Amino acid sequence: MIILELFLTFFKIGAFTFGGGYAMLPLVQDEVLRHGWLDEETLVNFIAVSESTPGPFAVNIATYVGKLTGGLPGAIASTAGVVLPSFVIILIVSHFVKKFRESKPVAGALTGLKAAVPGLVAAALVTMASAVLLPAGGAAALGSPSFYISLGIFALCAVLVFVKVTPILVILLAAALGVGAGFEFGL
Repeated sequence: MIILELFLTFFKIGAFTFGGGYAMLPLVQDEVLRHGWLDEETLVNFIAVSESTPGPFAVNIATYVGKLTGGLPGAIASTAGVVLPSFVIILIVSHFVKKFRESKPVAGALTGLKAAVPGLVAAALVTMASAVLLPAGGAAALGSPSFYISLGIFALCAVLVFVKVTPILVILLAAALGVGAGFEFGL
């Protein structure tokens, strides 16, 4: 039964995610936590790993949650579930591309979806930032070195991204700084 539940849950995530991996974060977070498949800390950690490994975020997170929850069949079901809606939609759109291009309702829907995606990404950013920067739950975290180290790494990476340093270098640097901080401060 868990295999079907994984497939249907990730099918729903895949079907209602417009705008790519970051836009799907709120849905993934809600579904995975609601089902109790991961706790918030494990989810945030895997999001970080998923974003720094090859492949699409959606496939990485679905495969990981499926494997953890239902073994290899769970990984296959979750991955198939998250990929299938996009595959079907692309097949349909490619068949009717000219008609879709000229449709005012479709153009209007896409305009609305484009506007919603940054809001979803911002909501995911706030949730992830609070879980990473304030793991102790509020002001108590302000006294820990990990808060200032995480904040410093975040700020440095944000600056590097804005000055157009390649994301590969930013990811490698963040990982190295995190490892170094772990050894230095026993985090």
